[in-house]
Amino acid sequence: MNNENESLKPLSFGDDTSLKPIYKTANDTFVPIAKPTGHEIKNKDSNFVFFFGTAESGKSVILSSMLYYLSSQAGVLRPKLGTPNTREAQVLLADFFEDLRRGNLPNRTTRDQVTRIDLVFEPNNKSKKVPPINLTFLETSGENHNEIRRGGNYHSSIEAYLNANIPLSFIIVTSYDTAHKDDRLINEFLDELERKGKNLKSVNVILVVSKWDKSGRIDVDNSDELDTFINERLSMTSQRIDTYGLSKTYYTIGNLNNNNGTETIELLSLTTAEIVSKWLYSSIVGYDLDYEGTFWERIKFSLNNQ
Repeated sequence: MNNENESLKPLSFGDDTSLKPIYKTANDTFVPIAKPTGHEIKNKDSNFVFFFGTAESGKSVILSSMLYYLSSQAGVLRPKLGTPNTREAQVLLADFFEDLRRGNLPNRTTRDQVTRIDLVFEPNNKSKKVPPINLTFLETSGENHNEIRRGGNYHSSIEAYLNANIPLSFIIVTSYDTAHKDDRLINEFLDELERKGKNLKSVNVILVVSKWDKSGRIDVDNSDELDTFINERLSMTSQRIDTYGLSKTYYTIGNLNNNNGTETIELLSLTTAEIVSKWLYSSIVGYDLDYEGTFWERIKFSLNNQ
């Protein structure tokens, strides 16, 4: 990725650290100041959503099912025009939705890259309190998240987003069957955010326990069941959640079949996709997706539906 003639790919930001001189001749002893290249964040006018989680934790499944819920039940979801990856975002959305329709799980994310999808979400709720919003979803390989263990550093393509002055929401994903292995790493990630000046009491953060179907159920009896699981398997993370008032939930895409090591979706459920999607929207806007409207709006809606 150090070829200075290589063009920047819209959906991924590789490790291009080459520097181009402004001007220099054979007899010139002046060394010009180089222009930084490679990791400039363009199109900052959006609400960025960063997924954190180790390999095979379920980040891609959560992302694809959230997008499917937003576009099939909550409103219209379309690529944002004028962004570098408009066409690529359209292709990726089509692939996500086709995979879910066929019962296939999405492919794993490529290491050392940030998959970026710039979208516009227009809710079907007609209240002026529930406006359209720009959403930029960021997903990275679980192997890259392992690099911050014991004070390590992220790949520069990820650092560019974490250091940028942009509105960021964080979806922290851990799997039902491996949560006990992720407790320390999740806390190291939260420490990393605080080192970068992000106040966890004011940042949108949610812990998502994915693959809840591995518990034998696709739901919980009550909130105590989830709390007990987090307290037992993620004791340090549980303390951070309680101290900073962070959100938490479980996640499942439904019933899965395992055929010779290949999992396919037998029955698709968007219930938990709805929960996380509504949390994300209300965290950004301040109003729920299903907000009933002001007094006058309710009267107007009632008259229009007669």
